Amino acid sequence: MYRALLERYPYAHCELDFDNPLQLLVATVLSAQTTDVMVNKVTPTLFAKYPTAADLAGADREEMEAMLKPTGFFRAKTSSVMRLAADLVERFDGEVPPRMKDLVTLPGVGRKTANVVLGNAFGIPGITVDTHFGRLVRRFGWTSEDDPVKVEEVVGKLIPRKEWTMLSHVVIFHGRRTCHAKRPACGACPIARWCPSYGIGETDPDKAAKLLKFELAPGAGGPPAAEAVQTGVEGAQPA
Repeated sequence: MYRALLERYPYAHCELDFDNPLQLLVATVLSAQTTDVMVNKVTPTLFAKYPTAADLAGADREEMEAMLKPTGFFRAKTSSVMRLAADLVERFDGEVPPRMKDLVTLPGVGRKTANVVLGNAFGIPGITVDTHFGRLVRRFGWTSEDDPVKVEEVVGKLIPRKEWTMLSHVVIFHGRRTCHAKRPACGACPIARWCPSYGIGETDPDKAAKLLKFELAPGAGGPPAAEAVQTGVEGAQPA
């Protein structure tokens, strides 16, 4: 199933824009209760004004709140970003630590956020169990667990560690584009033949195709060209 998803989404990637670990960490914190698209609209201005952890920690609260307002819960998010930045300055010389054990001690940072940062900013494999990932792996029958930590542990035994970050990307892409929470496009799904949940959504191929979103949506022009991806999953257990 992973190989089929990789063939469908060889271009899958972190959809938050960033240039360094600090930017990705902050963007991930800001992505709560909003979309990556919205976060990407506000972060260029935010990081141009406050490029370092020290700058973020010492920011003018009202100015930052105004910048973050489009993302929702902007007062709480401003507080979170400023506390997070202050902790980075105080404990890590303003740098984002490349270790899970350190990242999860930062204010507002759990394993999901830590794995996003480790996998995409540092190249350290990690499984990002967000709402899409958890929903899909339960639909796939890979696990019945609801707890994100347990989901991460179970799925990590199915797929080689070096694939964990890309696995996260393709599953999340699939959840956003095809396997929707309320009306999955089963008839347009590349893993329908193996999926035990096939049939919970629209099975008619033509009707299902109309449910696809983003680059797969009708009239969207299709997926971008992508270089071949080396999966290295030949020895993996069936998944």
